[in-house]
Amino acid sequence: MLPLQLVDSFLLDYHVGHALIAVFVLSTVGVLPLKSQKILAINTIAFGAIFALTPQSLVPIQYLFLGLALLVVGPLLYTTASK
Repeated sequence: MLPLQLVDSFLLDYHVGHALIAVFVLSTVGVLPLKSQKILAINTIAFGAIFALTPQSLVPIQYLFLGLALLVVGPLLYTTASK
């Protein structure tokens, strides 16, 4: 069993934005074997909305800009999908 001080000192360097980026990357990697551009686009749009709607008291402003960029790229991916 790990002491709580060790876990706490490890987690102090991270915030909600880091967790959201990790989940976004893992879900994108999980979607890739399906080989569906529409599902990848929906994933991108969903995380764009999540990043854009996350309160600025929890994450820096850069995550808002990342969310807005994903909200622009996602519909472009969806409209260019063939299936």
